[in-house]
Amino acid sequence: MTDVPKLFGSLVFNQETMKERLPKETFKALKKTLDNGEPLQLEVANVVAHAMKEWAIENGATHFAHWFQPLTGITAEKHDSFINPQDDGTVIMTFSGKELVKGEPDASSFPNGGHRATFEARGYTVWDPTSYPFIKEHTLCIPTAFCSYTGEALDKKTPLLRSMEALDEQAKRVLKLFGKDVSHVATTVGPEQEYFIVDHDLWAQRKDLRMTGRTLFGAKPSKGQEMDDQYFAALNPRIVKYMEDLNETLWKYGVLSKTEHNEVAPAQHEMAPIFSTTNLSVDQNQLTMEVMKKVAKRHGLECLLHEKPFAGVNGSGKHNNWSMSTNEGENLLEPGKTPESNAQFLLFLTAIIKSVDENQDLLRISVASAGNDHRLGANEAPPAIISVYLGDELHKVLESIKDGTSYSNDKTSKMTIGVDILPPIPKDSTDRNRTSPFAFTGNKFEFRSCGSSLSIAGPNTTLNAIVAYTLKEFADELEGAKDFDKALNTLIEREVKAHWRIVFNGNGYDESWKVEAAKRGLLELKTTPDAVAHYLDAKNVKLFTEMGVYTKEEMESHYEIKLEKYSQVLNIEVETMLEMINKDILPAAYKYIAAVSKTVVDLKSVVPGAKASAETSLLSKLDALTGALSEKAEELSKVHLSAKGAGDGMAVARAYVDKVLPMMAETRAVADEIEPLIGEEYKPYPCYEDLLYRV
Repeated sequence: MTDVPKLFGSLVFNQETMKERLPKETFKALKKTLDNGEPLQLEVANVVAHAMKEWAIENGATHFAHWFQPLTGITAEKHDSFINPQDDGTVIMTFSGKELVKGEPDASSFPNGGHRATFEARGYTVWDPTSYPFIKEHTLCIPTAFCSYTGEALDKKTPLLRSMEALDEQAKRVLKLFGKDVSHVATTVGPEQEYFIVDHDLWAQRKDLRMTGRTLFGAKPSKGQEMDDQYFAALNPRIVKYMEDLNETLWKYGVLSKTEHNEVAPAQHEMAPIFSTTNLSVDQNQLTMEVMKKVAKRHGLECLLHEKPFAGVNGSGKHNNWSMSTNEGENLLEPGKTPESNAQFLLFLTAIIKSVDENQDLLRISVASAGNDHRLGANEAPPAIISVYLGDELHKVLESIKDGTSYSNDKTSKMTIGVDILPPIPKDSTDRNRTSPFAFTGNKFEFRSCGSSLSIAGPNTTLNAIVAYTLKEFADELEGAKDFDKALNTLIEREVKAHWRIVFNGNGYDESWKVEAAKRGLLELKTTPDAVAHYLDAKNVKLFTEMGVYTKEEMESHYEIKLEKYSQVLNIEVETMLEMINKDILPAAYKYIAAVSKTVVDLKSVVPGAKASAETSLLSKLDALTGALSEKAEELSKVHLSAKGAGDGMAVARAYVDKVLPMMAETRAVADEIEPLIGEEYKPYPCYEDLLYRV
């Protein structure tokens, strides 16, 4: 049996290992950097680097790499060995503090939004000491930030760290109003990761899965998820072995992999970790996605992280459980049992409600992608309309504040704000709402709109920034108040009234909600271009720049990158569709038509007067469908070519949304009609039934 406590973190240079291997004074100096963000002196870095190198070599490492998160959405690394040549022709293994703290990878080929020419290649990686180094295969991986020669962030970690600093600063100001002088406030995240597992050999036969991560064609199988017999069902023995290997690997990396189960759709599963500080959680989720894929291959399987790999069954999301805590262990989203803490809780809750309402666009942008557009709004994921779910108890509390009426809980105690009698709010006083994009779940908010393949750095950077911005507004107002309790009452009542439209406890899947949301003035940004069009709005630039999270130039760069990536994804999908039609689907159909035609000829030669009506009818259907598919492919090719030349980034993206996507759907519909008519041995690739049920 695996000794989990001994295994956990065994490949991580964590604080326990640091304390064990570093001199006391060095460890104290490093702790100041870890806890307070103080600069790391070079002499300290040299000692840390030597100890880290010795530990890494003992664990089989021969190389080191600065591990960073460029704007591709995945991780990057450049490996350098520890070897250093000597005059006598031998080598020694060295690793300096300078190499630990700073690297210089080529930055020319990473996304930059047109702000850097190809020849401007210099980029810097800088160690993030708040995220622990780890050993992956034979390499010591050092989590780093990535920036350009001119200081612009070229990654997702740098803005995330900036947003965490902004929220820390503003949350401490608010807490000070309640007499609490804490040294640090951090956001915490626990990302639930959904994914599909299919057989690798079957996956390898599907060009669309290999090239795009999703099936571009596929007729509905005779059984999908309508029986609800997959959800939480007993695990397939092959999946059990995969999950055991996955857990052990993640535990070695210090990832708190806690929960595993079958999800709703066939072949779909979920892994949920225990929450960690946001920065660490983001890094670990990036590593988790990489490990999921590698472990799957070890078992002859393939892990699919696309948001919608199969039409007609549920897609995959990543539920981002977000909260705020002090360094003293107080969860700021815990309702609490005393009037003072409840008043504080209500202020933070109001800040979040206001932040979500005023920044619906930014939250939608933070989860926007070509893959996630397929998922959001279907009866499996939250709608594209952002709203806040509070649960029955909190909904009643805030409604009474909004309406100025008395509130009583089961014990009939009445409520006002401030330090008067406010009833305890039970942590789990309500059911969950799976249809809500942003739901309060006891002592945290669950942002359910994130896509399964998404880096959660973007959504959490946005969450931190928008809440920090609102907390700053609140602190500015309350710090100068002569009567704090009265000012607090006034502020909460005013803001709850002003932003009540964003609060919705009902069924987000119901069509009536779309009508109601429109009446309330809420945004429904259905596609990535719809959302990204708002990114550079003046209020968004003001928010991010004032919080020091992004510069205007960085935002302009991100705008171009988001649109370019969206169009590139669809470009690849169209090219793959056309290739599959011309090289796989039509040739397979023609081959089957030839076989059936020969059967008709042979039948009539053997049985004079035979009508062969069934065969003739089938041939007639296939002839019409193959002709229609060929025509649709021609039309798709034309609108695709037109879209690529439509103009700037937004024009191209809009052309894909308005012209190409509808034509892709029409083309697929014809191909999916052909698939069930072709004999099994003539099918060009594994069908949905094979992929979903042969694991």
